Amino acid sequence: MKFGRYLEKQEEENEVYRGRYVDYRKLKTMLKMLAEVAGGTVAGNKHPVTSLTFTDNPTGGYSQSPSAYFEGRNITENDFFREIDGEISRVQSFVETTLGNLVVRLNALKDAVDAWDDNGKNESAAENLATEATALGEEFLAVEKYVNVNYTALSKILKKHDKLLPATPCRQFYMSRVHHSDWISSNYSNIFVDLSRIHSKLRNDESGIENTDAKQEFVRTTRKYWVRAEDVSAVKHIVLQHLPVFQAWKGGDGMDAQLVNSVYLDNSRLELYHGRIDKRPGAIAVRFRWYGSKPPKTVFVERKTHRDSWTGEASVKERFTLDETQVVPFLIGQYSLGDHAEAMRNAGKKEDDIENMKQLFSEARQQIDSKQLGPTLRTQYMRTAFQIPFDATVRVSLDTNLTMVTENCGYAGRITDRWCRDPKVSVMRDEITHFPHAILEVKLSLKEGQDAPIWVQELLNSGMVFEVHKFSKFIHGCATLLPDLVQSVPYWMDDMSLRDSILASAPEDPKLKSPPNEAKEIAETAPEVATAEIEPGNRNGNVLKTFYSAVVNKLPPSSTELTHPLLSEDPQTDLAHTGGTYVPSGGGRRRGCCNIFGAGAPRNPLPRKVPMRVEPKTFFANERTFLSWLHMAVTIGSISSALVALASQSDADEASSRMIDVVALCLLPISIFFCVYAMYTFHWRAEKIRRREDGNYDDRRGPLVLAGTLAVALSAIMIMTMFQIRST
Repeated sequence: MKFGRYLEKQEEENEVYRGRYVDYRKLKTMLKMLAEVAGGTVAGNKHPVTSLTFTDNPTGGYSQSPSAYFEGRNITENDFFREIDGEISRVQSFVETTLGNLVVRLNALKDAVDAWDDNGKNESAAENLATEATALGEEFLAVEKYVNVNYTALSKILKKHDKLLPATPCRQFYMSRVHHSDWISSNYSNIFVDLSRIHSKLRNDESGIENTDAKQEFVRTTRKYWVRAEDVSAVKHIVLQHLPVFQAWKGGDGMDAQLVNSVYLDNSRLELYHGRIDKRPGAIAVRFRWYGSKPPKTVFVERKTHRDSWTGEASVKERFTLDETQVVPFLIGQYSLGDHAEAMRNAGKKEDDIENMKQLFSEARQQIDSKQLGPTLRTQYMRTAFQIPFDATVRVSLDTNLTMVTENCGYAGRITDRWCRDPKVSVMRDEITHFPHAILEVKLSLKEGQDAPIWVQELLNSGMVFEVHKFSKFIHGCATLLPDLVQSVPYWMDDMSLRDSILASAPEDPKLKSPPNEAKEIAETAPEVATAEIEPGNRNGNVLKTFYSAVVNKLPPSSTELTHPLLSEDPQTDLAHTGGTYVPSGGGRRRGCCNIFGAGAPRNPLPRKVPMRVEPKTFFANERTFLSWLHMAVTIGSISSALVALASQSDADEASSRMIDVVALCLLPISIFFCVYAMYTFHWRAEKIRRREDGNYDDRRGPLVLAGTLAVALSAIMIMTMFQIRST
């Protein structure tokens, strides 16, 4: 369906927004008429100089803006620009008015819920209030969809303008202006925070008991999912109806998400990375984590230990806290266990807490020293947590605007004054990567025999979340940004929705550069390259280089430069050619996004099915199927060959001998046909498995044709035999 028809369909289905969308058809018609009379007005005709004594475009000159007759008047390109300005202002006014009315209704609902709470909590009234709260959330989602549809309409019509009238490109200018408009750049997540509190109060949620131990252990069942950016708000709305937004660190902005930074430790051989990706028993991950956008004061030292579930043990996460000033001394061994224990006593901590901390402190310090660990990778994202306070029975977290950056502070013994990057220092393009999807984690701590809540199952079956087994931000960041050091890469790297983000982090290489007009060819070439040129078994450290090179080799010889637009849908536009900042602007919002909550929609949507690891048994199953068909062919061929030999040596009469030859000649071609079919299907399935192609792997027609051919041959043999018996 073309976008113009899609826009008309949206207006037909939504009466509230009818006539409120960008007039895409009118703008498109204006462009076509202007393009028809543009004539020789093309880009590059002007000299790269100017003069203060004459004008390039005198009134009435042939080089002035083209003029076309439209709706009873002559129009120029300036009229098109004025129309664009009017459409932007009209959409902005409608969005601000609609959201303002929604906020007024939300405040009235909050007052009604408070009154309900004070007046005895009537159950029927609670149902009505909950229904109204749900309706407000759905209206907000409708506004967000309206915003995204109009954003797409403006982007498409401006792109069409630059294509038809290349002498005056304007898309980058207007899209930059749109991004800085209030209807795009404002963060309205506080609306969902208020709705979450309303639902929580109506459910009579009761907080658990806070655990303030210095050492905390978490034993949970965890599943991780990818969420497309356009589904982030819908997923939030579903979850908040059952769990409140959990804000452990209260802020004054009322937003639903908090910035989380984690610095992962590893050594020059990426020993911890390979232990985690291979799922070795006892494999650890060590990281420093802090919360909030301000410089850290308290840093959590966390250690994850992997244990195989079949052993009856569960993976464990342990942590203790350090002051920020103690991190570097801790890494280089100048901050001892005794110093930290004394600091905890001075802070009034219990002796039990101190004893629990001692083992983890000693083990973590020993592992850092023995393995020569140092800051290797930082992950940064905005986390929205849904949980009844201090009750870990069901906890849901949603991470958006995920960014991964390499660290360069050195390893243990060589660290001087910093343990993480200075956020004011720019990073190169091959030192940073933006993950295009949100990460949903569902953590359950259930008693034996207890099932997950029904709403959790409904969310997982909604089609908006896609499970990625054992997804790890640390593993993905290392595999993308440190290709020279990794020995293997995770299976999800083959997913085509990650292509743009991986290519954006490719090392600076003249071969990897192409002019802007080659961008489309890159996008069209990459899927073919990824499926045809990268072997699933290619798990060595050059796999990402192979991907980069394969894309480049498909480009025309004229490719000279890979440039990123000033403003596009891609998250990598935060970076300049030589560097940029990895701290999300505006409290975690990524530029190039069109989402009220700050999670932008990727240019290539997430496929409905995430590719999974191809197990060896899949290839063996294909071989067994091939051998089964071959066994049948050999059996039929052996029978027909034996009949031919029997006919030549038999003393039977001429009629019987001829009958044996006919039977053999009927079966022998079928045997050959079976062999050819078995070989063809074997190679066909092997290629589909190698490429991890979606779709059916079964052949619905081949077996029917073979069975039908065999049935016809046997029927013919039976009929001829009956005629022979009857004639005798």
